[in-house]
Amino acid sequence: MLTIEEILEYLARELQAVYEEPEARTMAEWVLQHVLKVNRFELLSRRRENAPDGLQAAVQQYQARLLREEPVQYVLREAHFYGREFIVSPAVLIPRPETEELVQKVIKIYQNQSGVKLLDIGTGSGCIPITLAAELPGAQVWGLDVSAEALAVAKTNAAKLGQTINWLQQDILQEIPAVEPQSLDAVISNPPYVLEAERELMRPNVLQYEPALALFVPNEDPLLFYRRIAQVAQQLLKAGGRLFFEINEQFASQTQSMLARMEYKGIKTYQDLRGKDRMVEAIWEGSGA
Repeated sequence: MLTIEEILEYLARELQAVYEEPEARTMAEWVLQHVLKVNRFELLSRRRENAPDGLQAAVQQYQARLLREEPVQYVLREAHFYGREFIVSPAVLIPRPETEELVQKVIKIYQNQSGVKLLDIGTGSGCIPITLAAELPGAQVWGLDVSAEALAVAKTNAAKLGQTINWLQQDILQEIPAVEPQSLDAVISNPPYVLEAERELMRPNVLQYEPALALFVPNEDPLLFYRRIAQVAQQLLKAGGRLFFEINEQFASQTQSMLARMEYKGIKTYQDLRGKDRMVEAIWEGSGA
């Protein structure tokens, strides 16, 4: 009979046909943690035990999908974000560490304020508004997306994690969100920002499986969503309210210039942990300022 460790090592070796080490081994560990319903410490502490019935067959099913370069988060239907486990499907982007950094900045600013009102535009899995609601007790949070399929995933995550979010299905390019004007403390967005021309630079597992609707923006108008969201935020933010964007590193200066022309103040660009320009923050002082 095989041990848990032998199945783990087998899967890690098989995945090296597609993925390099240590990524292949990390994926193998995720699969076994998922099937055995244990954390990494428990997995490693049990690795010399005989494998329970059905483990090898379950692992082989996941292996086949992973060898087709389907993202492991979609295969397992889960992704980790800010210490929580979110359900994901091909209807939503897989949450990225850079977005955790964006959320952390918002939390740091509002953690000592009560009754803040926050809107996330392009909510996908709901990882941003759900995390903000969980980390900022008493906050009133909205999550908006054009996709009904994405919102279904977001609603499931909110229920699973015990958070109340005001969900809006609207097209931000066509509609003003159904939120009271000049009522919000912050608007947050990680909108589509990958140029169509950048497709050839992307990994096949992203191109084949993640939703293009949430990824790509026309080459001729890379700031399409930023400009529109900044216009909408002018109507929805209270005086002194803030706008937070996750951005394409290529367009940090253009995004800053656009916001300055729109009379936003206190505009700052922040780098992510890899040293790339990734976040922009701006303050809306009000139309009468």
